[in-house]
Amino acid sequence: MKKALYLLAPLFASATLFAEEAAPAARQQSMWQTLMMIGIALVFFYMILWRPEQKRRKKMQQQREGMKKGDRVTAMGIVGTLVRTEQETVILKMVDGAKIEVMKAAISDVKPGSEVQVETTEAQTNGA
Repeated sequence: MKKALYLLAPLFASATLFAEEAAPAARQQSMWQTLMMIGIALVFFYMILWRPEQKRRKKMQQQREGMKKGDRVTAMGIVGTLVRTEQETVILKMVDGAKIEVMKAAISDVKPGSEVQVETTEAQTNGA
């Protein structure tokens, strides 16, 4: 057993020498690996989180800007017909004739007035 240790001692000594010489290169390599992983993570977050959210916001902004009188609007779960548009708010008319004012930013869905009429006509013909 002792004989085996004596034979392996030079191997262990040379291994530590090689490890000490390779350490700066390993540090340099690990720094690049870390930078690459951070870069990949940033690209991943951009493609998965930021980009789709930007597209969704842009689409909603276009819908809000394109609203006109008679459109069917959903704001915070409240559904109404657009009566008037102001700078920051819109006036909606409810089914019972009541009118409410809501912020444009609260609007989550806009359906053009012509689509609403087609849907109601289809529902009336299917129900009759």
